Amino acid sequence: MQTRTMTRAERAQLAMMLEVCAYPKPGNVDRCHDYADTRLEHFLASTILVRPAFERAGRGEGSIGELIREAVSLTNSHSGGNTHFGAYMLLIPLLLGNDIDGALRAIAETTVEDALDFYAGFSLTRVRMHGEDELDANDPASLEAIRARRMSLLDIMHHSAPNDMVAREWTEGYRLTRRGADLLKANGCGRDSIVASFLQLLASEPDTFIIKKHGAGVAAQTMQHAGEVLSGKRRLDEFDAECIAAGINPGSIADIIIASIYVALGEGWQWDC
Repeated sequence: MQTRTMTRAERAQLAMMLEVCAYPKPGNVDRCHDYADTRLEHFLASTILVRPAFERAGRGEGSIGELIREAVSLTNSHSGGNTHFGAYMLLIPLLLGNDIDGALRAIAETTVEDALDFYAGFSLTRVRMHGEDELDANDPASLEAIRARRMSLLDIMHHSAPNDMVAREWTEGYRLTRRGADLLKANGCGRDSIVASFLQLLASEPDTFIIKKHGAGVAAQTMQHAGEVLSGKRRLDEFDAECIAAGINPGSIADIIIASIYVALGEGWQWDC
């Protein structure tokens, strides 16, 4: 029987679903544990509700900023709040361009209007901002500054990149997304490959969501502990329990893994072995 090729939107939804269902991913919501205010069901609901924005992006309709704002708006209807803002930042350009090269071409064409739409979407979330960031999504003066400086959305990502690894994916050519996709293929297929790839990225890159919440020292310690799991010096389930107890959530690595899964699926990686 011939297998039907997934649409870009379906591939993006599948990537979101596979990431949140893989376990254990230390510190993150998965099928084994929730957070008090955000549960597995909220992540899965967002995976379903975002479909119209993904379909538009897959057809090449709309701009990046507009589509990110639409994705957030579509998935902001449940009590779990934002679940995938960083993933939308990475997936929407990939959907428009189909692959990393196409995504980078779309990113290079972003405008001031994209930047304003992005901030409109950002204001609907509870995403943690860096304390030193002068461009506050909730401050009208920041929007005026964007207009006055004629900052495109790519300019915004250059501004944010020093403190945000998801923004750095835009400015560094999806470097970690590419690495994550290669790791997924090298680690085999299915859930175990997702967990292994997640740990390898976590052991090599300080997660900026952890830095924003707990500081650079905790992010560095988390990297060390992930490396100890990979070397067999620490048990994965114990590391997971420690992260959950301390509220350490490597959310930015999770967003990058979603984008990596999207890319890997498009390159033939098998999820259902």
